[in-house]
Amino acid sequence: MKRMVDLSQISDGRLYRSSDLVKLDTGGCAGCSACCHSMESTIVLDPYDMWRLQERRGFTLETLLDGHAQLIVCDGLILPVLTMNGPYESCSFLDENGRCSIHDARPGICRLFPLGRIYEGGDFRYFLQTRECGKGKAKVRIRKWLDTPDMAQYERFILDWHAFLEQLSHFLSPEEEDLRKAACLYLLQAFYRVRWDAEQPFYPQYEERMAAARRHFGFA
Repeated sequence: MKRMVDLSQISDGRLYRSSDLVKLDTGGCAGCSACCHSMESTIVLDPYDMWRLQERRGFTLETLLDGHAQLIVCDGLILPVLTMNGPYESCSFLDENGRCSIHDARPGICRLFPLGRIYEGGDFRYFLQTRECGKGKAKVRIRKWLDTPDMAQYERFILDWHAFLEQLSHFLSPEEEDLRKAACLYLLQAFYRVRWDAEQPFYPQYEERMAAARRHFGFA
Protein backbone atom coordinates (compact mmCIF):
# COMPACT_ATOMS: atom_id res chain seq x y z
CA MET A 1 0.00 0.00 0.00
CA LYS A 2 1.38 3.38 -1.02
CA ARG A 3 1.89 6.04 1.64
CA MET A 4 2.46 9.65 0.64
CA VAL A 5 4.67 10.81 3.51
CA ASP A 6 7.82 12.83 4.10
CA LEU A 7 10.46 10.33 5.26
CA SER A 8 12.27 13.03 7.20
CA GLN A 9 9.22 13.30 9.48
CA ILE A 10 8.81 9.60 10.26
CA SER A 11 12.30 8.07 9.97
CA ASP A 12 15.87 8.54 11.14
CA GLY A 13 16.71 9.85 7.67
CA ARG A 14 18.70 6.79 6.63
CA LEU A 15 18.04 4.04 4.08
CA TYR A 16 19.15 0.48 4.76
CA ARG A 17 19.86 -2.87 3.14
CA SER A 18 18.96 -6.20 4.72
CA SER A 19 22.61 -6.71 5.75
CA ASP A 20 22.61 -3.53 7.89
CA LEU A 21 22.38 -3.37 11.67
CA VAL A 22 19.47 -1.23 12.87
CA LYS A 23 17.92 -0.51 16.28
CA LEU A 24 14.98 -2.90 15.94
CA ASP A 25 15.11 -5.51 18.69
CA THR A 26 12.39 -4.82 21.27
CA GLY A 27 13.26 -7.77 23.48
CA GLY A 28 10.20 -9.77 22.50
CA CYS A 29 7.75 -6.86 22.85
CA ALA A 30 6.90 -8.06 26.37
CA GLY A 31 3.75 -6.38 27.65
CA CYS A 32 3.15 -4.47 24.43
CA SER A 33 0.98 -5.13 21.38
CA ALA A 34 0.48 -1.51 20.29
CA CYS A 35 1.46 -2.25 16.69
CA CYS A 36 -1.34 -4.85 16.51
CA HIS A 37 -4.08 -2.26 17.09
CA SER A 38 -5.67 0.44 14.95
CA MET A 39 -3.78 -0.56 11.82
CA GLU A 40 -6.91 0.03 9.73
CA SER A 41 -6.34 -1.57 6.29
CA THR A 42 -2.55 -1.52 6.18
CA ILE A 43 -1.74 -5.23 6.69
CA VAL A 44 -2.06 -6.20 3.03
CA LEU A 45 -1.42 -9.88 2.30
CA ASP A 46 0.80 -10.89 -0.61
CA PRO A 47 1.11 -14.36 -2.23
CA TYR A 48 4.01 -15.38 0.02
CA ASP A 49 1.87 -14.52 3.05
CA MET A 50 -0.91 -16.74 1.68
CA TRP A 51 1.50 -19.64 1.10
CA ARG A 52 2.99 -19.27 4.59
CA LEU A 53 -0.43 -19.05 6.27
CA GLN A 54 -1.56 -22.13 4.36
CA GLU A 55 1.66 -24.08 4.92
CA ARG A 56 1.91 -23.35 8.65
CA ARG A 57 -1.72 -22.86 9.69
CA GLY A 58 -3.88 -24.39 6.96
CA PHE A 59 -5.62 -21.14 6.06
CA THR A 60 -7.18 -20.52 2.67
CA LEU A 61 -8.47 -17.19 1.46
CA GLU A 62 -12.03 -18.30 2.24
CA THR A 63 -11.22 -19.27 5.83
CA LEU A 64 -9.29 -16.02 6.32
CA LEU A 65 -12.26 -14.03 5.05
CA ASP A 66 -14.39 -15.71 7.72
CA GLY A 67 -13.35 -13.26 10.43
CA HIS A 68 -9.63 -12.66 9.93
CA ALA A 69 -9.43 -10.73 6.67
CA GLN A 70 -11.44 -8.67 4.24
CA LEU A 71 -11.11 -7.55 0.64
CA ILE A 72 -10.50 -3.85 0.02
CA VAL A 73 -9.57 -1.60 -2.87
CA CYS A 74 -5.85 -0.92 -2.48
CA ASP A 75 -4.18 1.39 -4.99
CA GLY A 76 -6.95 0.61 -7.46
CA LEU A 77 -6.79 -3.19 -7.01
CA ILE A 78 -8.76 -5.53 -4.77
CA LEU A 79 -6.49 -7.23 -2.23
CA PRO A 80 -6.96 -9.02 1.12
CA VAL A 81 -6.03 -7.25 4.36
CA LEU A 82 -6.17 -8.39 8.00
CA THR A 83 -9.16 -7.09 9.92
CA MET A 84 -9.11 -5.11 13.16
CA ASN A 85 -11.91 -5.96 15.61
CA GLY A 86 -13.54 -4.68 18.79
CA PRO A 87 -13.39 -1.38 20.65
CA TYR A 88 -9.59 -1.33 20.56
CA GLU A 89 -9.41 -2.26 16.86
CA SER A 90 -7.29 -5.30 17.65
CA CYS A 91 -5.87 -7.68 15.08
CA SER A 92 -8.11 -10.74 14.95
CA PHE A 93 -5.06 -12.96 15.52
CA LEU A 94 -4.20 -11.46 18.91
CA ASP A 95 -4.85 -13.92 21.75
CA GLU A 96 -6.25 -13.12 25.19
CA ASN A 97 -2.76 -12.20 26.40
CA GLY A 98 -2.20 -9.71 23.60
CA ARG A 99 0.23 -12.01 21.80
CA CYS A 100 0.22 -13.00 18.13
CA SER A 101 -1.35 -16.44 17.74
CA ILE A 102 0.23 -16.95 14.30
CA HIS A 103 3.64 -15.46 15.04
CA ASP A 104 5.64 -17.98 13.00
CA ALA A 105 3.28 -17.40 10.04
CA ARG A 106 2.63 -13.68 10.48
CA PRO A 107 2.38 -11.56 7.31
CA GLY A 108 5.40 -9.83 5.84
CA ILE A 109 4.25 -6.35 6.86
CA CYS A 110 4.10 -7.54 10.48
CA ARG A 111 7.59 -9.07 10.21
CA LEU A 112 8.83 -5.83 8.67
CA PHE A 113 7.55 -3.46 11.41
CA PRO A 114 8.84 -0.94 12.49
CA LEU A 115 10.65 -0.85 9.18
CA GLY A 116 9.12 0.34 5.93
CA ARG A 117 10.20 0.04 2.31
CA ILE A 118 10.82 2.78 -0.23
CA TYR A 119 10.88 1.84 -3.91
CA GLU A 120 13.08 3.80 -6.30
CA GLY A 121 14.70 3.09 -9.65
CA GLY A 122 13.57 -0.52 -9.87
CA ASP A 123 14.89 -1.35 -6.41
CA PHE A 124 13.92 -0.80 -2.79
CA ARG A 125 15.56 -0.04 0.52
CA TYR A 126 14.37 -0.11 4.10
CA PHE A 127 13.76 2.80 6.43
CA LEU A 128 13.13 2.86 10.18
CA GLN A 129 9.80 4.33 11.30
CA THR A 130 11.03 6.03 14.46
CA ARG A 131 7.59 7.20 15.65
CA GLU A 132 5.85 3.85 15.31
CA CYS A 133 7.36 1.97 18.24
CA GLY A 134 8.28 3.42 21.63
CA LYS A 135 10.00 0.31 22.99
CA GLY A 136 13.72 0.48 23.75
CA LYS A 137 15.58 -1.19 20.92
CA ALA A 138 18.89 -2.97 20.49
CA LYS A 139 20.65 -3.34 17.15
CA VAL A 140 19.81 -6.35 15.02
CA ARG A 141 20.54 -7.17 11.40
CA ILE A 142 17.52 -6.56 9.19
CA ARG A 143 17.64 -9.97 7.52
CA LYS A 144 17.47 -11.62 10.95
CA TRP A 145 14.63 -9.35 12.05
CA LEU A 146 12.55 -10.23 8.99
CA ASP A 147 12.52 -13.90 10.05
CA THR A 148 12.31 -15.11 6.43
CA PRO A 149 14.39 -17.87 4.80
CA ASP A 150 16.24 -17.22 1.52
CA MET A 151 16.35 -13.46 1.99
CA ALA A 152 17.80 -12.70 -1.46
CA GLN A 153 15.05 -14.70 -3.15
CA TYR A 154 12.39 -13.16 -0.90
CA GLU A 155 13.54 -9.65 -1.76
CA ARG A 156 13.45 -10.49 -5.49
CA PHE A 157 9.87 -11.67 -5.00
CA ILE A 158 8.91 -8.49 -3.11
CA LEU A 159 10.33 -6.34 -5.89
CA ASP A 160 8.68 -8.41 -8.64
CA TRP A 161 5.26 -8.41 -6.93
CA HIS A 162 5.43 -4.66 -6.32
CA ALA A 163 6.40 -4.00 -9.95
CA PHE A 164 3.59 -6.23 -11.23
CA LEU A 165 0.95 -4.48 -9.09
CA GLU A 166 2.27 -1.09 -10.22
CA GLN A 167 2.14 -2.13 -13.86
CA LEU A 168 -1.33 -3.61 -13.51
CA SER A 169 -2.67 -0.56 -11.69
CA HIS A 170 -1.39 1.76 -14.43
CA PHE A 171 -2.65 -0.58 -17.16
CA LEU A 172 -6.24 -0.44 -15.89
CA SER A 173 -8.09 2.74 -16.74
CA PRO A 174 -10.52 4.00 -14.05
CA GLU A 175 -13.10 4.51 -16.78
CA GLU A 176 -13.05 0.84 -17.83
CA GLU A 177 -14.89 -0.54 -14.83
CA ASP A 178 -15.64 -3.96 -16.35
CA LEU A 179 -12.00 -4.50 -17.34
CA ARG A 180 -10.78 -3.48 -13.88
CA LYS A 181 -13.28 -5.80 -12.20
CA ALA A 182 -12.22 -8.72 -14.42
CA ALA A 183 -8.55 -8.00 -13.72
CA CYS A 184 -9.13 -7.92 -9.96
CA LEU A 185 -11.04 -11.22 -10.10
CA TYR A 186 -8.16 -12.78 -12.05
CA LEU A 187 -5.63 -11.44 -9.52
CA LEU A 188 -7.54 -12.87 -6.56
CA GLN A 189 -8.11 -16.20 -8.27
CA ALA A 190 -4.57 -16.71 -9.53
CA PHE A 191 -2.62 -15.62 -6.46
CA TYR A 192 -5.01 -16.06 -3.52
CA ARG A 193 -7.97 -18.37 -4.14
CA VAL A 194 -6.18 -21.18 -5.97
CA ARG A 195 -4.48 -23.17 -3.22
CA TRP A 196 -0.71 -23.24 -3.01
CA ASP A 197 1.00 -26.59 -2.67
CA ALA A 198 2.22 -26.36 0.91
CA GLU A 199 4.46 -29.39 0.35
CA GLN A 200 6.44 -27.60 -2.37
CA PRO A 201 8.65 -24.47 -2.26
CA PHE A 202 6.83 -21.20 -2.82
CA TYR A 203 9.00 -19.46 -5.40
CA PRO A 204 8.72 -21.89 -8.36
CA GLN A 205 4.94 -21.91 -7.88
CA TYR A 206 4.85 -18.13 -7.77
CA GLU A 207 7.02 -17.78 -10.86
CA GLU A 208 4.73 -20.13 -12.80
CA ARG A 209 1.63 -18.18 -11.79
CA MET A 210 3.30 -14.85 -12.46
CA ALA A 211 4.40 -15.93 -15.94
CA ALA A 212 0.79 -16.92 -16.70
CA ALA A 213 -0.50 -13.60 -15.31
CA ARG A 214 1.90 -11.55 -17.40
CA ARG A 215 0.83 -13.45 -20.51
CA HIS A 216 -2.83 -12.94 -19.57
CA PHE A 217 -2.40 -9.17 -19.33
CA GLY A 218 0.01 -8.93 -22.22
CA PHE A 219 2.98 -7.91 -20.05
CA ALA A 220 5.26 -10.76 -21.16
